[in-house]
Amino acid sequence: MYNFVRTGLLAVGVTSAVVLIRVLLVAPGSPSEADISLILENARTYDVLVRRDTQGIPHIYGDRNVDVAFGMGYAHSEDDYRTIEEIAIAGRGMLASVKGKDAAEADYLLHLFKIPERIDSLYDSAIPEYIRAILQAYADGVNYYAARHPDKVTPGLLPIDPQDMYASFLFRVPFFFGIDKQLSELFQDTRQREISEELTSAFLFTKDTKPPIGSNAWALAPSRTSDGKTRLVLNSHQPYSGPVSWYEARLKSKQGWDVAGAFFPGSPFMLNGYNPYLGWANTLNDPDLIDIYSLTINPDNERQYLFDGEWLAFDASTASIKVRLWGPFYWTFEKEVLHTIHGPVMDTDHGVYAIRYSGMDKFNLFEQIFRLNTATSMDEFTDAMRMGELSSVNYIYADKDHNIALFYNALIPERQPGFDWQEYLPGDRSDLVWTDYLPFDELPHVINPSAGYVYNANNTPFKATAEADNLNPGDFAPEMGIETSMTNRAYRIFELFDPDKDISLQELKDYKYDTSFSDKSSMAELIREILALDPALLPDLDAAQRILSNWDMSADRENRSTALAILIYEPYENPGFGNPKPDLLSVLSDAIKTLKTHYGRLDPEWGQVNRIRRGDLDLAVDGSPDVMRAVYSELQDDGRLVGTAGDTFIAFVEWDEDGNVSSESIHQFGSATLDETSIHFSDQLPLFVEEKLTPVLFRKEDLLEHLESSYHLGKKETPSQWRSE
Repeated sequence: MYNFVRTGLLAVGVTSAVVLIRVLLVAPGSPSEADISLILENARTYDVLVRRDTQGIPHIYGDRNVDVAFGMGYAHSEDDYRTIEEIAIAGRGMLASVKGKDAAEADYLLHLFKIPERIDSLYDSAIPEYIRAILQAYADGVNYYAARHPDKVTPGLLPIDPQDMYASFLFRVPFFFGIDKQLSELFQDTRQREISEELTSAFLFTKDTKPPIGSNAWALAPSRTSDGKTRLVLNSHQPYSGPVSWYEARLKSKQGWDVAGAFFPGSPFMLNGYNPYLGWANTLNDPDLIDIYSLTINPDNERQYLFDGEWLAFDASTASIKVRLWGPFYWTFEKEVLHTIHGPVMDTDHGVYAIRYSGMDKFNLFEQIFRLNTATSMDEFTDAMRMGELSSVNYIYADKDHNIALFYNALIPERQPGFDWQEYLPGDRSDLVWTDYLPFDELPHVINPSAGYVYNANNTPFKATAEADNLNPGDFAPEMGIETSMTNRAYRIFELFDPDKDISLQELKDYKYDTSFSDKSSMAELIREILALDPALLPDLDAAQRILSNWDMSADRENRSTALAILIYEPYENPGFGNPKPDLLSVLSDAIKTLKTHYGRLDPEWGQVNRIRRGDLDLAVDGSPDVMRAVYSELQDDGRLVGTAGDTFIAFVEWDEDGNVSSESIHQFGSATLDETSIHFSDQLPLFVEEKLTPVLFRKEDLLEHLESSYHLGKKETPSQWRSE
C-alpha cells in the first residue's frame, strides 16, 4: 500500500508487443555551462536562512514562501539528494535507463496512466501561479545543491524541473489506495471476479479486507486529558527509506507558511504535522476507488470495443522505454498503450479490461495541501478539504480551539445504485462510467464527539470513538465502498482508551507503544487455530503449541514466545498480492526450521530476532506487525527479522488552555537520510528503540539554545557559510 508491487504487466505484455530494439552506445551528457550558470544565477534570487538544530533537523526561514521552498529543496538535498533525484528520473519515465529492466514496468505504467500527457497539458493552466512558483523554488534549491556537488549527480539529469517531481507524485497517488493490487489481480491466470449484473435489491457492502500495514492516529479533547490540554498523535507507518519515507523539517515564512512535521522527498509541502493553529495526522483508508470494466472486443476488428451499441476505436499511443543494459549500452523497446472512455486498458489471457480510478482527472493536489499547511481554523481546514483534489487518506484533526475530528477523506465516485461495484462491471454501458465524486460533506466525519477522543488505525470509520458517538453504517450507500474492517491496532486503541476517562501524557505514550494483540485480532484467531491442531501432524508441533499456549500476546523484546508467533503470522496472514494463502502446516514447519537452525530453540528472546540495523548499529526493538508499536521486517539469511517499515516519524502535539502549541517527536534514524558520514545518519535510532521523544524547537528562542549550524543561501550567502562542499 505504500510501495509498488510488481504486477507482471511487462512480463505478460512485452513479448506480444511490437518491440523495436535499439542497442545504443550513448553516454548521457553532463549539463552545459549555460545550464550551470542559470542554476547559479537563479539561486541568487532567493534569500533564506537555514538553521540546523543539534539533531540536524533543518529550520528554514525566509521572507517569502518561495525563499523557504528554495531552502527546503537545498537542505533536503543535503540529506537525501539521491532519493530526490530518483523521484525526478521516475517522473520523466526514465527509471529503466538508470536502474535497468526491473524498473521498466514503472516507466510503462507512467505512460499507461497518461502522466506525461497530463503534465504537458495541465501543469501551467491547472496549477495556480503561486503554487508553481513554490514548486519551482524547491526545484531550484535541489538544482543548486546538485550544481555544487556534481559528483553526486546522474549525468544528463540537470536541470531538474518541478514538473519531473510533480509527475512522480501524481503517479504514486493511486498506489496509496491499491491500484497495484488491482493490476496484479488482472494478471492472474484466471479471472478473479464475476461480471456484475443489475440487482433486484441493494447489495450489502461487506468489505472486510484490510491493508497489511498502515498508520495510527488519535486526538484527545481537554475533557479526556488529565491536564486539560488538547492532544494529537501522529504515527504514520512508512518505509524507513525511499520516495515515501518521512523527512522532518520546520518551515517559516513571513507570508504565513509556518509548519513543522513530516515531508516526502521531492515535495516542499508538509504532509503530516501542524502549524500554530491546528494539526493533522494521516492514516490510509480503503474505500472502493477503483472500478474494472470487462470489454467486449469486436470479433472483426480487435482495435474496437463495444460501447452503447457502437464499436469504438481504442485510443492508442506508444510508450518508448529505454532500458540500461551495462556500461554505455541501452536497449529501447516500444509498447503500445491503449485507453478507452473508461481509462487505461489491460489485455490479459482471460479478457480485455479497462480501469477507472479515483483522481485520474485531478491535477491540483499541491494547492490543496498548501491550503491545509496555512489553514488557521477548522473552517479554513474544511474549506481546503472541499477542494476535492486528494484521492484518499483519513485526517485525524485537532486545533488550538480544542476541536478534534476524524475526517474520512476520499474521492468516492457517484456510482449508479443497483450494481455490485465490487465485481467487474460491464464495459459496454455509459451509465456505469462515473464522472463525478461525492461532496466532502457527505463522507463519514466524526467531529467533537462527547467521548472526547477520535482514532483511526486503518480501520472502518464507523469505529472512530466511543460506541455512543460512532456513525451508523446504514446511513451511507453501499456503492460508496467504505470499509468495515478492524485492525488489531484499532481494537487495542479502543480497549485502552475507552475505559480511561482521564488520560495523562505518560499514559498516552504508554498506549502508543503498546505491543499487545487483542483477543479479537486475526493473530488471536490464528493462535487458536494452531492450538486446535493434532500435534502428531508435524515434528515439534507439540512444543510449538506449548510455547504459544503460554504466550501473553505481546511483542516485548524479552518475550520468548513472540518470535514463533510472528514467523507464522506474517507469511500466513500477508502472503502478498496475487499469492494464495499458504498451507498453515507448511508455514509452521518453516518457522520451526528457521528458529532451530539459527537459534537452536523455538523460543529465543524476541529481541534476538527483531532488529533494526543502521550503519554500525544493530539494535533489538519491541513491536511487531499490526501492534501499536509497529515494526514490519524482512527475514534475513542470518535468521534475523530486520525492520524495513512501520513506526517512523512520531509526534505528540498539544495545545494548552490558552492555545499555545508545543510538541515532541522522533525519527527512526536521523535527519541525514543518506549521508553515512554524518552523526545524524543514525543518532536518533537509540532513542527510537527506547521509545523516547525529543522536544520540537518550534520557536526561534528555543532553537537558538540548541543550534548546531546556521547558513544563508541565495543573496546573503558567503562561502564560509556553506555547510558542505
